Order: sequence, then structure tokens, then C-alpha cells
Amino acid sequence: MEEFYRVRRLPPYVFEEVNRAKAKARNAGADIIDLGMGNPDLSTPPHVIEKLKETLGKPRTDRYSASRGIPGLRRAQAGYYGRRFGVKLNPDTQIIATLGSKEGFANVAQAITAPGDVVLVPNPSYPIHAFGFLMAGGTIRAVPSEPVPSFFPTLERAIVHSIPKPIAVVVCYPANPTAYVASLDFYKDLVAFAKKHNIFILSDLAYAEVYFDDNPPPSVLQVPGALDVTVEFTSLSKTYSMPGWRMGFAVGNERIIAALARVKSYLDYGAFTPIQVAASAALNGPDDCIGEMRETYKRRRDVLVESFGRAGWDVPSPPASMFAWSPIPDPFKSLGSVEFATLLVENAELAVSPGIGFGEYGEGYVRIALVENEQRIRQAARNVRRFLETGAEKLHNVVPLATRR
Repeated sequence: MEEFYRVRRLPPYVFEEVNRAKAKARNAGADIIDLGMGNPDLSTPPHVIEKLKETLGKPRTDRYSASRGIPGLRRAQAGYYGRRFGVKLNPDTQIIATLGSKEGFANVAQAITAPGDVVLVPNPSYPIHAFGFLMAGGTIRAVPSEPVPSFFPTLERAIVHSIPKPIAVVVCYPANPTAYVASLDFYKDLVAFAKKHNIFILSDLAYAEVYFDDNPPPSVLQVPGALDVTVEFTSLSKTYSMPGWRMGFAVGNERIIAALARVKSYLDYGAFTPIQVAASAALNGPDDCIGEMRETYKRRRDVLVESFGRAGWDVPSPPASMFAWSPIPDPFKSLGSVEFATLLVENAELAVSPGIGFGEYGEGYVRIALVENEQRIRQAARNVRRFLETGAEKLHNVVPLATRR
């Protein structure tokens, strides 16, 4: 039977080959070290869990909640932006709670996209940045991911050569998957560009607190006038190790926030109230847990870069995010990222994400997530060393994926 319209707009799930290889290996008893999905393994801070327990079963907490987020949660997010970025937000008109930043992005796409609208999306980038708009009936024009001066001439050409004119540009810094970090000067130029061309900025700031030097990543909303053209998405998933809680935010331009609120009012009643109360406690509580999270990922980053380097795979050291974005080792480049990632599962008991899953310009790379402890990362490096030492033989014996199905 013919696929439904929106399903036809989605390409085949490129991670599925690696997932099948993982399942097959595990069924055969292999101990797969999974550095593929960015699924935090750290514990949620105790004071957040205690607040959840304290709230459970209280009167009215089992009823439908607030789609926009309870007032205390929106005030807590406003407080966070004030402390962290020096940005003043109105909790009533400029903040809405989302079921994670991914849901927020997808529903903003539904709210602002007319069929055929063009959106400028970095490539490579996190899949929802593009596919949220494709599912909404929009059209994607790829632009570079790296926040360098040449970014803007490329945007200018995209504006000139796109019909109809783009409605928005997506940015994500610290970037998933590339770990690029933008400066405040870059954001100043971006806001000026958006105002010049009358387009919106949609900023994904999910990794704002995962950085490894003394220079915290800025928010585009720190730029004067950015609220006129910008909505920014954040999440508690990485900052407080709460991925399964599904709690995030969209903040910024009142027109877009109102549109998102209207769409969400038809789709959901908001997160479970005790989760929203606990999320408020996270944002209002002590931030030593954030520092501990950051130090844990930094240690893992250092172990990954050092141990994989000694194993013969030079992995660039990411300045932020919970990912390393690494070129495929030279002997295996011709295979492509899906084939190489599959070989790693089968021959090194290591799972990573193929770069092409983040866009065609991600080909030739893999994304490595810092979601296992240092001992497991060192074990992965030993497995990689053995694999690379016999790489020529493995390469010679590779059976193309197309013949395995």
C-alpha cells in the first residue's frame, strides 16, 4: 500500500542498520559498549527526585496539568535565564514548557510553517531540526553548521536563491552532532541578518551547560533586540540528567510563543504536574549538581580522546556538548559512515552513530556519545585497537550492507 503523505517525506531511518547489528550481536552474547544515542546515564539530582516524591499524591496533582506549564515552572525558567544570561523574560508571554526540546521544535514547525515554506537548516544537524519542518509541509535548504564568518555569505545566497523567501533559520550551539560553539559576536551578526531579511531565528540551546572550559556558551537572546526575531529551546535532559522526564522550554518572541501555545493546547495537557514541580525545584535549586555533571563529561571526554588516540583513532576533542564528532579512520573512509559503524558493532563491540544520519554533509564522520563511564570507554578503546590492527583483513572481508538484507 502507498505510504501516507507525511511518512513519505521522511527518509529511511539510517540508524536502523546499526540498531540491527547491535541487536544481533547482543543476542549472540556480545557486550556492546553503546556510545551511539545521546542518552545520559548520570543520576537525576536527589533534591529533584525528593521534590517529585513529595508532590506525588497531593490533592489535584493527578488531574490534567497546564499545557503552557504551571506558573511556578515558567517563573523558574525566567529566573534561570536572568541568572545565566542576564536576559529578562515575561513568564506569561515569553515562556512555554514543552515535552522536551524535541517536541517543542516539532510543534513550532507545525505552528509557523505553511506548505512550501522554506527554512534554512544547518547540515549536519540534529534530525528534528530538518524533519520537523518536512513533516509540517515545509522545504529545507541546507546551510553550513560551523559558526564562522563564511556562514553569512552562504545564508545570503540561500535567501537570494530560495523561492519563496525563507521564513526562519535554525541554529544549534553547542552543536549536536558537531560540538561547535558560537560566540556572542556571531549571534550579534545573526540577529542583524535576521532583522535585515525579516526572518526568524530558531535556536536549540539544549547543551548550554555542557561545556569544558571557563567560557560558558552564550544565548542568542543576550543580543539586544533578539527577542524581536528569536525563539530558543532548552531542556533539562542533559543539564539535570532528566532525559526520561521529558521537560523542556521554548522562550522568546511572543508571537511564536503564542502560536506554539495554541497548537499545544490542541495536542497535550502538559507534563504530569509532579514532574513540573520537580523541574521547578531543579531550576531553583543548587547548581553544584550541574558542575558535577560537567566534570564527569569532561573526564570522559579526556579519556575518550586520549585512549582512542593511543589505539590509533585520532578523535578531535570537543569543547562542549556530550559528543565527539570524529572523522572515520583513513583505511575505512571509502565504506561510508553506516558501513563503518556497523563494522564497529560486529568487530569491536562498540556502537556509534553514523554521521550521515545528521545530513548528507555528515558523511565521513561518526558521532561518539559520552554516555559510558571511563572504564567502559577505555575498554572500547582496547576493542578499537584490536579492530584497527586487523583492519586491512576486515576491510577485505567486508560484505556490503546491500547484500546482507
